[in-house]
Amino acid sequence: MQTDNRSVTTSRTPWIVGVSGASGTPYAAATIRALLDAGEDVDLVVSRAARLTILDETGVSFRDGHWREDLAAWLGWAPEDPRLDAVRYWPAGDFAAGPSSGSYPARGMVVVPASTAAVAGIALGLSKDLLQRAADVTLKERRPLVVCVRETPLNRGTLRHMVELDEAGAVVLPAAPGFYAGLKDVQQLVDFVAGKILDVIGVPHTLFQRWRGDLGSAR
Repeated sequence: MQTDNRSVTTSRTPWIVGVSGASGTPYAAATIRALLDAGEDVDLVVSRAARLTILDETGVSFRDGHWREDLAAWLGWAPEDPRLDAVRYWPAGDFAAGPSSGSYPARGMVVVPASTAAVAGIALGLSKDLLQRAADVTLKERRPLVVCVRETPLNRGTLRHMVELDEAGAVVLPAAPGFYAGLKDVQQLVDFVAGKILDVIGVPHTLFQRWRGDLGSAR
Protein backbone atom coordinates (compact mmCIF):
# COMPACT_ATOMS: atom_id res chain seq x y z
CA MET A 1 0.00 0.00 0.00
CA GLN A 2 1.42 3.35 -1.04
CA THR A 3 1.82 5.99 1.67
CA ASP A 4 2.82 8.80 -0.71
CA ASN A 5 -0.33 10.82 -1.29
CA ARG A 6 0.96 13.78 -3.28
CA SER A 7 -1.78 13.38 -5.91
CA VAL A 8 -4.34 15.00 -3.56
CA THR A 9 -6.96 16.95 -5.46
CA THR A 10 -7.96 20.45 -4.43
CA SER A 11 -11.60 19.38 -4.08
CA ARG A 12 -10.72 17.32 -1.02
CA THR A 13 -10.52 19.33 2.21
CA PRO A 14 -9.86 16.97 5.12
CA TRP A 15 -9.63 17.24 8.86
CA ILE A 16 -6.11 16.36 9.98
CA VAL A 17 -6.07 13.98 12.95
CA GLY A 18 -2.77 13.74 14.81
CA VAL A 19 -2.29 10.92 17.31
CA SER A 20 0.52 11.48 19.81
CA GLY A 21 2.03 9.08 22.32
CA ALA A 22 -0.18 9.80 25.34
CA SER A 23 -2.35 7.07 26.80
CA GLY A 24 -5.88 7.37 25.45
CA THR A 25 -5.78 5.99 21.92
CA PRO A 26 -9.48 4.97 22.23
CA TYR A 27 -10.27 8.71 22.13
CA ALA A 28 -8.48 8.95 18.77
CA ALA A 29 -10.27 5.89 17.39
CA ALA A 30 -13.67 7.23 18.46
CA THR A 31 -12.92 10.61 16.89
CA ILE A 32 -11.79 9.09 13.59
CA ARG A 33 -14.82 6.79 13.44
CA ALA A 34 -17.18 9.70 14.11
CA LEU A 35 -15.58 11.92 11.46
CA LEU A 36 -15.79 9.19 8.85
CA ASP A 37 -19.36 8.32 9.83
CA ALA A 38 -20.22 12.00 9.33
CA GLY A 39 -18.86 11.82 5.78
CA GLU A 40 -15.74 13.86 6.50
CA ASP A 41 -12.34 13.30 4.89
CA VAL A 42 -9.48 12.56 7.28
CA ASP A 43 -5.71 12.95 6.95
CA LEU A 44 -4.06 10.80 9.61
CA VAL A 45 -0.67 11.31 11.27
CA VAL A 46 0.45 8.83 13.93
CA SER A 47 3.58 9.72 15.87
CA ARG A 48 6.25 7.12 16.55
CA ALA A 49 5.45 7.16 20.25
CA ALA A 50 1.75 6.70 19.45
CA ARG A 51 2.50 3.44 17.66
CA LEU A 52 3.83 2.02 20.91
CA THR A 53 0.77 3.24 22.79
CA ILE A 54 -1.62 1.79 20.20
CA LEU A 55 0.18 -1.53 20.42
CA ASP A 56 0.09 -1.49 24.21
CA GLU A 57 -3.56 -0.43 24.53
CA THR A 58 -5.08 -2.38 21.64
CA GLY A 59 -2.59 -5.01 20.48
CA VAL A 60 -2.58 -3.46 16.98
CA SER A 61 0.83 -2.91 15.38
CA PHE A 62 0.47 0.26 13.27
CA ARG A 63 2.74 0.06 10.20
CA ASP A 64 3.31 2.56 7.40
CA GLY A 65 3.19 -0.07 4.68
CA HIS A 66 0.00 -1.67 5.97
CA TRP A 67 -1.72 1.35 7.47
CA ARG A 68 -5.17 0.63 6.01
CA GLU A 69 -5.33 -2.89 7.42
CA ASP A 70 -3.93 -1.72 10.77
CA LEU A 71 -6.29 1.27 10.95
CA ALA A 72 -9.23 -1.02 10.20
CA ALA A 73 -8.19 -3.36 13.00
CA TRP A 74 -7.81 -0.41 15.37
CA LEU A 75 -11.25 0.99 14.50
CA GLY A 76 -12.89 -2.45 14.56
CA TRP A 77 -13.82 -2.30 10.87
CA ALA A 78 -13.08 -4.55 7.89
CA PRO A 79 -10.14 -3.40 5.71
CA GLU A 80 -12.47 -3.17 2.70
CA ASP A 81 -14.90 -0.86 4.53
CA PRO A 82 -15.59 1.97 2.05
CA ARG A 83 -15.44 4.58 4.84
CA LEU A 84 -11.68 4.04 4.92
CA ASP A 85 -11.44 5.39 1.36
CA ALA A 86 -11.82 8.86 2.89
CA VAL A 87 -8.57 8.48 4.87
CA ARG A 88 -5.10 9.52 3.71
CA TYR A 89 -2.17 8.48 5.86
CA TRP A 90 1.07 10.44 6.17
CA PRO A 91 4.12 9.02 7.99
CA ALA A 92 5.16 11.16 10.95
CA GLY A 93 8.69 11.60 9.54
CA ASP A 94 7.53 12.88 6.14
CA PHE A 95 8.19 16.62 6.22
CA ALA A 96 7.34 16.84 2.51
CA ALA A 97 3.80 15.63 3.23
CA GLY A 98 0.79 17.73 2.27
CA PRO A 99 -0.14 18.87 5.80
CA SER A 100 3.34 20.36 6.28
CA SER A 101 2.42 23.27 3.98
CA GLY A 102 -0.10 26.04 4.48
CA SER A 103 -1.09 25.78 0.81
CA TYR A 104 -2.37 22.24 1.38
CA PRO A 105 -6.17 22.37 1.70
CA ALA A 106 -7.38 21.36 5.17
CA ARG A 107 -10.35 22.30 7.33
CA GLY A 108 -8.38 22.16 10.57
CA MET A 109 -6.68 19.71 12.91
CA VAL A 110 -7.37 17.65 16.00
CA VAL A 111 -4.56 16.28 18.17
CA VAL A 112 -6.02 13.38 20.15
CA PRO A 113 -4.74 12.27 22.55
CA ALA A 114 -2.20 15.03 23.10
CA SER A 115 0.79 14.18 25.27
CA THR A 116 2.52 16.86 27.33
CA ALA A 117 5.44 16.59 24.90
CA ALA A 118 3.11 17.31 21.99
CA VAL A 119 1.53 20.20 23.89
CA ALA A 120 4.98 21.70 24.52
CA GLY A 121 6.19 21.10 20.97
CA ILE A 122 3.14 22.74 19.41
CA ALA A 123 3.16 25.68 21.86
CA LEU A 124 6.85 26.32 21.20
CA GLY A 125 6.65 25.72 17.45
CA LEU A 126 9.31 23.00 17.53
CA SER A 127 7.95 21.06 14.52
CA LYS A 128 10.03 18.01 15.46
CA ASP A 129 7.76 15.73 13.41
CA LEU A 130 4.87 16.02 10.94
CA LEU A 131 2.27 16.10 13.73
CA GLN A 132 3.83 19.18 15.33
CA ARG A 133 4.52 20.80 11.96
CA ALA A 134 0.92 20.28 10.80
CA ALA A 135 -0.35 21.80 14.06
CA ASP A 136 1.95 24.80 13.60
CA VAL A 137 0.66 25.24 10.04
CA THR A 138 -2.92 25.02 11.30
CA LEU A 139 -2.26 27.84 13.76
CA LYS A 140 -0.47 30.09 11.30
CA GLU A 141 -3.23 29.63 8.72
CA ARG A 142 -5.84 30.50 11.41
CA ARG A 143 -7.61 27.17 10.99
CA PRO A 144 -9.33 25.37 13.89
CA LEU A 145 -6.93 23.41 16.12
CA VAL A 146 -8.19 21.22 18.96
CA VAL A 147 -5.64 19.82 21.41
CA CYS A 148 -7.12 17.02 23.51
CA VAL A 149 -4.76 16.82 26.48
CA ARG A 150 -4.65 13.43 28.24
CA GLU A 151 -2.46 13.73 31.31
CA THR A 152 -2.91 14.19 35.05
CA PRO A 153 -1.71 15.87 37.18
CA LEU A 154 -0.40 18.80 35.17
CA ASN A 155 2.76 20.64 36.09
CA ARG A 156 3.36 24.37 35.79
CA GLY A 157 5.21 24.07 32.48
CA THR A 158 2.38 22.17 30.79
CA LEU A 159 -0.22 24.58 32.18
CA ARG A 160 1.74 27.49 30.75
CA HIS A 161 1.99 25.75 27.38
CA MET A 162 -1.77 25.18 27.41
CA VAL A 163 -2.33 28.90 28.04
CA GLU A 164 0.03 29.70 25.17
CA LEU A 165 -1.97 27.41 22.88
CA ASP A 166 -5.19 29.13 23.91
CA GLU A 167 -3.66 32.54 23.25
CA ALA A 168 -2.50 31.32 19.81
CA GLY A 169 -6.08 30.41 18.91
CA ALA A 170 -6.21 26.69 19.67
CA VAL A 171 -8.94 25.05 21.74
CA VAL A 172 -7.48 23.10 24.65
CA LEU A 173 -9.90 20.24 25.33
CA PRO A 174 -8.90 17.94 28.21
CA ALA A 175 -10.05 14.34 27.94
CA ALA A 176 -12.55 14.84 30.76
CA PRO A 177 -15.91 13.11 30.15
CA GLY A 178 -19.10 14.39 31.74
CA PHE A 179 -21.49 12.09 33.58
CA TYR A 180 -24.79 13.94 33.17
CA ALA A 181 -25.70 11.98 30.03
CA GLY A 182 -26.37 8.73 31.87
CA LEU A 183 -23.14 7.09 30.75
CA LYS A 184 -22.87 3.46 31.84
CA ASP A 185 -19.71 2.03 30.27
CA VAL A 186 -16.18 3.00 29.25
CA GLN A 187 -16.98 3.34 25.53
CA GLN A 188 -19.71 5.87 26.33
CA LEU A 189 -17.19 7.90 28.34
CA VAL A 190 -14.77 7.77 25.40
CA ASP A 191 -17.51 8.75 22.94
CA PHE A 192 -18.44 11.73 25.13
CA VAL A 193 -14.95 13.20 24.71
CA ALA A 194 -14.96 12.47 20.97
CA GLY A 195 -18.36 14.16 20.75
CA LYS A 196 -17.06 17.28 22.49
CA ILE A 197 -14.22 17.41 19.95
CA LEU A 198 -16.70 17.22 17.06
CA ASP A 199 -18.84 19.90 18.70
CA VAL A 200 -15.86 22.27 18.73
CA ILE A 201 -15.12 21.75 15.03
CA GLY A 202 -18.79 21.87 14.03
CA VAL A 203 -19.28 18.29 12.82
CA PRO A 204 -22.72 16.80 13.62
CA HIS A 205 -22.83 13.58 15.64
CA THR A 206 -24.97 11.47 17.97
CA LEU A 207 -22.22 10.27 20.29
CA PHE A 208 -23.91 11.29 23.53
CA GLN A 209 -27.21 12.49 24.97
CA ARG A 210 -27.20 16.26 25.29
CA TRP A 211 -28.25 18.17 28.39
CA ARG A 212 -31.84 19.36 28.02
CA GLY A 213 -32.27 21.16 31.31
CA ASP A 214 -34.27 18.40 33.02
CA LEU A 215 -32.69 16.94 36.15
CA GLY A 216 -32.65 13.15 36.12
CA SER A 217 -33.62 12.87 32.45
CA ALA A 218 -30.55 10.71 31.69
CA ARG A 219 -31.79 8.06 34.10
